[in-house]
Amino acid sequence: MTDAAGALSPESQAGTTQLRGFRALEVDLRLFGMVAALVAILVGFGIATGGRFLSPVNLMNLTVQSISVAIIATGMTLIIVSRNIDLSVGSIVGVVGMAQVLLMTQIIPNAIGYEHPATWIIALVAGVLIGGLIGAFPGGIIAYVGVPSFVVTLGGLLAWRGVTFGITQGVTIAPVDPVFRLLGGGPRGSIGGTASWIVGIVICVAVIALLVYNRRRRRQFGFALRPRWAEAALGVVGCAIVLGLIYIANSYLWPPALARQWSQQTGLPIPEGGIQSGIAWPVLVLLAVTLVMTFIATRRRFGRYVFAIGGNPEAAELAGIDTRWTIMKTFILIGLLCGLSAAITAARIDGATLDLGAGYELYVIAACVIGGTSFAGGIGTIPGAVLGALVMAALSYGLSFIGLVGPIQDVVAGIVLVTAVGFDTVNRRRTG
Repeated sequence: MTDAAGALSPESQAGTTQLRGFRALEVDLRLFGMVAALVAILVGFGIATGGRFLSPVNLMNLTVQSISVAIIATGMTLIIVSRNIDLSVGSIVGVVGMAQVLLMTQIIPNAIGYEHPATWIIALVAGVLIGGLIGAFPGGIIAYVGVPSFVVTLGGLLAWRGVTFGITQGVTIAPVDPVFRLLGGGPRGSIGGTASWIVGIVICVAVIALLVYNRRRRRQFGFALRPRWAEAALGVVGCAIVLGLIYIANSYLWPPALARQWSQQTGLPIPEGGIQSGIAWPVLVLLAVTLVMTFIATRRRFGRYVFAIGGNPEAAELAGIDTRWTIMKTFILIGLLCGLSAAITAARIDGATLDLGAGYELYVIAACVIGGTSFAGGIGTIPGAVLGALVMAALSYGLSFIGLVGPIQDVVAGIVLVTAVGFDTVNRRRTG
């Protein structure tokens, strides 16, 4: 490849080639299909409800409700990739959430006083650590004793639900610390319109910087390069999606009564047009978890070991990988994520009930499988699991919105799960 003067272009000098056509975009067709399915679900329910389903308040509620499942799904992806399963995640959320609320309502106030500024921090950290310790227990049995993960975690599903009941004898505990409550989202649990635009601009800058960095790395190692039009298209589309989501979040205004209450408490006038909620705090938490888990899964040795074990456990062990310790760490990690998910769930409902986290295991596993994680092991992505959680939440929320009761939602969730597993099985046979 030469330029106008006949000299070799930088790409040719580096020994690289350029991708051409649609392939130049290097779009993950599985993730693209999931995004298309999510859009189709939203549009379908929007048409069925005369557009009411697509109101900003409903879209924000849908997103916040999916976050607890999505956070756990990022950890479940690594569990399934390693050829294991964890059926106890919902029960762990229940027992940790109950413990966190109990700390905030009884234990911490008796120790350091009511309305102490450190209350929510202690409860949050303690809950995450408790989740990690709970995850270590089945992880050790599975990795070092050799009991199948299905059996161990099925026992955990029953046992930890019983512990949850034993803590309070089935009594609901509420309310949570006011600052802790912000983790649940809602108007007060959001960062506001201006801060949301700042976050959106930062994300756009990060997207562009990542595209530039990846192009330089490709050139450095002689890999095929996307043409500049493809790089520009990805940057424009990515930034447009980010800013569009920010616009939707800022379209969600505080209810007038709540805005008046805020004005009376602060002595400030209500802005013209109302108070914009912006991005909810749990959305930022999910974004941070997704980035960290993606980095761990793709850039750290631990993540590579997990995928190696899922691809071929015997070969991984012969290669010198400590497969037992790696498996145990995956269960500790999902326990930590369950602790974080429990905090968000308890904050959203402003307390803890006996059924906290009930049924999460179904939706978490479904989210992972829909997102492209294979039960055969060795295949899966963190962003895919998050998208899968959004798809499941959209289905559940949409069915509730049009008046279909819980059993119908369970039937639809079961059909979607079986269909996703069947699709994965057929696809593996074709490619195998």
